[in-house]
Amino acid sequence: MKNPSRVNTYKRFYELDLLRGAAIILMVVIHVLHTLNFFGSYNYTLGTGYLLYLSRTGASIFIILAGISLTLSSARAKARAFKKNLKRGAVIFSWGLLITLITRLTLGEGFVIFGILHFIGLSIILAYPFLKFAILNLLLGITIIMLSFPMSELTMQAPWFLWLGLRPAGFYSIDFFPLFPWFGIFLIGIFLGNTFYPEARRKFSLPEFSENTPLKFLVFIGRNSLMIYLLHQPILILILFLLGFIIFPLP
Repeated sequence: MKNPSRVNTYKRFYELDLLRGAAIILMVVIHVLHTLNFFGSYNYTLGTGYLLYLSRTGASIFIILAGISLTLSSARAKARAFKKNLKRGAVIFSWGLLITLITRLTLGEGFVIFGILHFIGLSIILAYPFLKFAILNLLLGITIIMLSFPMSELTMQAPWFLWLGLRPAGFYSIDFFPLFPWFGIFLIGIFLGNTFYPEARRKFSLPEFSENTPLKFLVFIGRNSLMIYLLHQPILILILFLLGFIIFPLP
């Protein structure tokens, strides 16, 4: 007979998958607009206005949830947490390197050097010493976010510190998530995870809405977010590339 406490410990929390699914949709929409800009189909202004806020909102939700999920998986792994997080972080970072290769070959200018998968992979590894803390992560997270503002005004001659947020003049990438400010948001996610899901148990009650059809779709996306993120950009580029030949065939 299964241990009830163990079953409860490993239960997925549908509200996290739901929010992750919504964040993935926002991020995919922004990538669609980036790609349309690249192919010259449209000229969306993505660096300012509501599209910028939409992009930042989706990314912030996704990264906060990544921090919360790290507290859950670490609590479940217990003594194996460091080894598990090291392996998981390395795998996700490796997927980021694959995205770098694909976008370098297909996009050229603006390709992904340090995107969200690079960031999350590295953050999972770097965050291990902070997993036991709550308020400290909140304070440190806010500090990192605040420090990112003066750092964003600095420019470097070489790109070696892009991962920190120090960019060369004129740098552009369709997907750029340096540690400043995003690691601060990741730490805030750890704070929320330790506060509201201590020991991988929900500290509050929610009605069960996960079987509602529209919400079920978002939950499904949230539970398969990595696969969807990996596949959507190459598929989108391929579709637009092929449509370009169909609509504007070469002579």
